[in-house]
Amino acid sequence: MSQAYPHLMQPLDLGFTQLRNRVVMGSMHTGLEDRFYNYPKLAAYFGERAKGGVGLIITGGISPNREGWLLPFGGTMNRITDAVNHRLVTHAVHKEGGKILMQILHAGRYGYHPFVVSASATKSPISMFKPREMSERGIAKTIAAYGRCARLAKLAGYDGVEIMGSEGYLLNQFLCARVNQRDDEWGGSIENRMRFPVEVVKRIRKVVGKNFIIAYRLSLLDLVEGGNTWDEVVTVAKGLEQAGVTLLNTGIGWHEAKIPTIATMVPRGAFAWVTRKVKEAVSIPVSASNRINMPSHAEDIIARGDADMVSMARPMLADPDWVNKAAADKEEEVNTCIGCNQACLDHTFALRQASCLVNPQACYEDQLIYIKTDKPKNIAVIGAGPAGLSFATVAAQRGHNVTLFDQDSQIGGQFNIAKQVPGKEEFNETIRYFGAMLKKYAVNVQLGKRVGANDVAEFDEVVLATGIVPRQLPLEGVNHPKVMNYIDVLRDKKPVGKRVAVVGAGGIGVDTSEFLVHDPHHVPSSLDIDEYLREWGIDKTLQARSGIEGVEAQVSPSPREVYLLQRKNKKITGPGKTTGWAHREALLKKGVNMITGVEYTKIDDEGLHISVNGQAQVLAVDNVIICAGQEPQRELQAAIEAVGKKVHLIGGADVAAELDAKRAIRQGAELAAQL
Repeated sequence: MSQAYPHLMQPLDLGFTQLRNRVVMGSMHTGLEDRFYNYPKLAAYFGERAKGGVGLIITGGISPNREGWLLPFGGTMNRITDAVNHRLVTHAVHKEGGKILMQILHAGRYGYHPFVVSASATKSPISMFKPREMSERGIAKTIAAYGRCARLAKLAGYDGVEIMGSEGYLLNQFLCARVNQRDDEWGGSIENRMRFPVEVVKRIRKVVGKNFIIAYRLSLLDLVEGGNTWDEVVTVAKGLEQAGVTLLNTGIGWHEAKIPTIATMVPRGAFAWVTRKVKEAVSIPVSASNRINMPSHAEDIIARGDADMVSMARPMLADPDWVNKAAADKEEEVNTCIGCNQACLDHTFALRQASCLVNPQACYEDQLIYIKTDKPKNIAVIGAGPAGLSFATVAAQRGHNVTLFDQDSQIGGQFNIAKQVPGKEEFNETIRYFGAMLKKYAVNVQLGKRVGANDVAEFDEVVLATGIVPRQLPLEGVNHPKVMNYIDVLRDKKPVGKRVAVVGAGGIGVDTSEFLVHDPHHVPSSLDIDEYLREWGIDKTLQARSGIEGVEAQVSPSPREVYLLQRKNKKITGPGKTTGWAHREALLKKGVNMITGVEYTKIDDEGLHISVNGQAQVLAVDNVIICAGQEPQRELQAAIEAVGKKVHLIGGADVAAELDAKRAIRQGAELAAQL
């Protein structure tokens, strides 16, 4: 047992089996589950996490029948032939000493196909298909399908199953009056509404016997109108325990909820307090989840008695060796999940294969492989931003002699700017990780040095990762004293007036606006759980139905009046498919004026002159901040090539159309794997 994290590393005895520690890799759909030919990749993916020390792994959602598909022809377990592919996965995990559960997920009205069913025929606001209300016969067939699915999972070698009963999927739909508007024995009172999930558990337990783990992911806070009261949640938890559930996993919020629960703006362990409440009501182990990403934090949650286990999905995507590093007391080497969702959930909801922004090997374990080189090269890397750091650490890991140059006094590049934004403090963790890797793999780091062509003439390879420069707008008055760019504001901390116009509403414009509406003397809600709960209107006393009904959000006022402007005549959404809406909501709460379809005329002493739908107006602002894109910074390329060296361009120096750390880190790693 680790002396550094004794509670986290303590085995958990379930009576008929034992988990080697209290770390659960929570369920996360990767896209690999849906096609049989991807199961070798899935086996490699889970095998790496089991090798990394995870006590219990839970797969992405597998449907028990056709109606339950998340997407057409999605992963299903209802035939013996389905079980054959899954044996690759279970063998890979068991070979490394881990245990694994298959999650059974019936999407209900969240399915992306025309066969969707639900408790009632009420359409989800985030789905295109209206569901068909399940008949008594349909309910009975679905319960049987759950049982068949669990029996086949056991045959496939799984140590158990997790029943997905939260996030607004089918069983959650039956549990809540928001969707369940039935007046038969499957609707009405909580005893009737919970009958379906309870019968599912009973059927599975009957089919699989006693010595098989049944986990249930229970929604503790629905965070939508028409969700359950806390008393109802406790009633359901006790009913599931009596029905034969081995352990409870935590679910927070429906997918259609208007409250962020896993984005980087959510404080670490923001919902451990509610996990503690349900733990006090049942005698089976309970797992905490949502925004837990570091060993010390996970240890504290268990040590305080908030939970018996901690469930982390994305952190295991980011670092498959998370547990082993914790056990060896090497937290500084953990590649931390920063909650960005850009390569995982954004990909999943766009029906693309998931990966990870900070770990491009995630879900590509059999493709992106770092093999020790037998021909070490002397490699110069110019630029210590995400792209340069990614290349340098992977190349050094492979055995190359790497020298990393940067004119700044610290590593990190654009991440040093991003981490200034309230809600993006986690970006500092990536810088810390890369710093530890540079040290571990003996990279020669030379900071505060502006490199010329002669400085790299003797190297075998030269990699240019010098990033970007902000794009200058061809606008009259753009050189006016009141004009700044986002670097002036975020990095250089130049003073900004009380009335501000932000030109450009992409990721950088949104980030800059978030920085401007935050009072620097006030702790941001991303670092304070109680402040976050107040800001998003969540009742910590658990008196409000669903955690939100009747609760007024209390938002600290913005120190500035901010106009966020966009040329495109469409809604400003912010960066990322799954988190952009949250950034938009956060800015609206702060009173940001969002204006679209803007034509920029000029900037002068009066302010910013614009035209919206043919109507000219003047925004009388103190400052205009330009966030209108960037250009590659690659002026060194020609000089280096002139001394006979080939230059490899990566990151912003290659493509600067957007500040894309996901592409930059992947590009750096892929190049390093090849050289």
